[in-house]
Parts: sequence; C-alpha cells; structure tokens
Amino acid sequence: MTGLPAKPAPDESLRVEGDINLTSHRRDWHEHQLNDETRRLLAEDADYFLHQAMSTPCLNALRKAEGSWIEDVEGRRYLDFHGNNVHQLGFGHPRVVNAIKQQLDELPFCTRRYTNEPAIRLAEKLTQVAPGDLNRVLFAPGGTAAIGIALKLARAATGRFKTISMWDSFHGASLDAISIGGESAFRQNAGPLLPGCEHVPPPDPAHCPFRCGTICSLACADYVEYVLEREGDVAAVIGETVRNVPVVPPADYWKRIRAACDKHGALLVLDEIPIALGRTGKFFAFEHFEVIPDIVVLGKGLGGGIFPLAGVIAREHLNIAAERSLGHYTHEKNPVACAAGLATIEVIEEDKLVERAAKTGLATKESLRQRLAGHRSVSEVRGLGFLLGVEIGAGDGSASDLAERIMYAALCRGLSFKVSKGNVLTFAPPLNVSENELEQAWTIVEAAIGEAEGIT
Repeated sequence: MTGLPAKPAPDESLRVEGDINLTSHRRDWHEHQLNDETRRLLAEDADYFLHQAMSTPCLNALRKAEGSWIEDVEGRRYLDFHGNNVHQLGFGHPRVVNAIKQQLDELPFCTRRYTNEPAIRLAEKLTQVAPGDLNRVLFAPGGTAAIGIALKLARAATGRFKTISMWDSFHGASLDAISIGGESAFRQNAGPLLPGCEHVPPPDPAHCPFRCGTICSLACADYVEYVLEREGDVAAVIGETVRNVPVVPPADYWKRIRAACDKHGALLVLDEIPIALGRTGKFFAFEHFEVIPDIVVLGKGLGGGIFPLAGVIAREHLNIAAERSLGHYTHEKNPVACAAGLATIEVIEEDKLVERAAKTGLATKESLRQRLAGHRSVSEVRGLGFLLGVEIGAGDGSASDLAERIMYAALCRGLSFKVSKGNVLTFAPPLNVSENELEQAWTIVEAAIGEAEGIT
C-alpha cells in the first residue's frame, strides 16, 4: 500500500503522568501508589482512548471484582462503596453468573422482530413489583438511552416537547440527557441543546435560592407549578426521585409535583437509574413518597453488576405509540442481559435485601453521625437506605480539596467511594454487604477524615 500517511506515534504529552486533568492529589497517588506494570497499563489506556473528563486518563487498573471488593493489578483490595451504583448484589453474584452462563448456552442473542422467554419474564416481573398501573416496559442498553425513550414517549403522549427538570440533576451524558440534566460540567461547551428544557431549583434546603433555611417550605415545588402554569405546554416534569448526592426531598414534595402535573396535563417522569432496586429501602424510591409516576426509568444495577441493561416502566394509558420507534435498540431484548436482570430481582426478593437496606441503612446513618460528630469538617450526614452522603463543608482549605484529600486517604486504606458535587462523600455499598465490611469501611472513613483534617 502506498500513498497513506504513517500512523503517528502517541503524543507523549498526553500520557497519564502529564495530563492536565490530574489534580495534585491524583499525581501523588500515581507517584507513590502505583508500580511500573500499572503505569504501563494506564499509559497504554491513555494512548488509545479519547481523553475525556471523569474517566480517561484512568485512576488505576483492575484485575478482579467480587462481592463487595475490587482488586487492582498489584493485588491491593478495596471495599467498593462506589460501584457506579450497579452492584446491589455486589460483583459476580453466583445466581446472576449462573443465569448468564445458562442463557449463553441456550440463546445468546435475539435479533430484531423476535422475542424471547427471558425478556418477557423480566418485563412481567417488573410490572409485578411496580405499584399501580405501571404495566408497560421497554428495555435499552443503558440508562441514557432509556431517558431518551421516556422523552420520546412524553412527546408522543402529550403532543408537546417542553420539559421541566432540576438544576444539578444528572440524567445521562447524551445530548438529549444533558439538555434536561442540570450539571454544568456536562452542559458547558456542548453547543446548542434541545429547545424547551426549563430548569428549576431542586428540593435542597441547604442550598435553596428561596432561603427556606434548614426546613424546606416547599417553595421549590410551588415554583414548579408556577412554571407549568406560565409555560402552559410542558410535556413532562423529569426528576431524580432522590438525588444521588444524596439529597432526600421533603415527604410531600413529589405529591405536590404529581398534583401539579395532573392539573396542567404534564407527565411525571422519575429517574431512578442509580437508586431503584432496593437501594433506598424501597424497591422503587418513589414508594417512600406515596406517588406513582407516569414513567419510571431504571438502569445500572438492573443488569446485576455484569450486563448493561436499563428500561422504562410506563403506565397503561401510555401504550399509545405503536406507530413510532421509541427505542429500537439492537440489544433491546437481549436474552442474556434479561436473564441477568431476572436473577438480580429474584435474589433481591428472596434474600430480603430491600428490607435489609431500610433497616441496616437507617442504623448505619445514625452510627455514622455519631462517629463523625467531632470532626470539624463534617457539616452533614444524610441519606436513605444504603445511599449515604457525608458533606464536607469546613476546614482551612476549600471543601472540594479537602473532600478529595479524604477520598485518596481512604483509597490508601482500602476503601473506594465517590465524591459528588465536589464536596460530598457518597457511599453506595452493596445491599448484601456484611456487618464487618460496614464497620471496616466506616473506620477507614473516620481515619481518612482525621488525616485530612490534620494536614489542613
């Protein structure tokens, strides 16, 4: 072959060690925690993948994920209370693995225009566990795609296209999802977004523009109705039932939003991609608030922490778009993914993990409040079930710098978790995590906070 330019060598300035996205804490981690083999993998990863915020270059390289634990290529083990919210059952649960293996032998794929037993049984199971007339299901390969289905169905049902969603929310990273999402990190420099996407303040008393104080007055809910009335042609209000930060709305918040949607002809779409399947102590988080949405969106843990799988469950009256392709995804009824999802729900039910998340999660939150009460940097401990957050709001340095310092101190001790909004330590342990693992994790958190406070 002639006339073709030679493939350029990787740009050495973009190798992991020199990437501008690395904070000083992350540079220290790479310098002092990683050996040559890990550095090689990270460098090669950076050579071949497009660089993007929050994922590439990578922090570390893994070789194993099992139960509540992940293990890096150097053999260090970490309790994973991050897990991208996919591991309600931990990683590699035997029931899920066996269901996948059996399905691979029987029917590994289902082409378009055909159906299969696992897909039907999973859809049936979801309609059985969902309350009210949430009777219709569509599957998708990921949560962002499922959000897209919900948006298209809302347009089809109402003949409208406008939406109301919350600032600071996250609904996925595709263009339609960031249009309704409210995190500036995803919206900035994205170019023109979808028209008609209105945003309102979320129910977060600690950061409320209505100056509610520590107790929410539901002025934020009244404002949603105000926007619905003023716009007059909104298709849907889209919200995270409980924000994954976490922020738990007041008891009557969603009731008021439900009533406002009914009054003004808008659908209520609740995004439970990271928080459904028992994490909050109910199978669906909206059950805490005694409302039924028109559409609920699921994802992440639905595939048992192994397969990518998401879906929407809609009320019966929304079965009105037979002439449209709402999803039409190649893996829409993937039998292996659906077998994994069905096994996941069966384990959650049989092992009573929803009840455990409610009881143990509440006890854990109260215990964590007591343990961290003496730390000057901790401004709040909050959560619902096994979705827990520790807000860092004090210290000599900035709150975000201190939170990141705490995260790396915890990693060095063997605990992985997420920092949300820059200063909230966010914990999502498996629902079947052991009592000993919980104790180990909170001991690490307390020590990491103490170390970070001592440095600052």
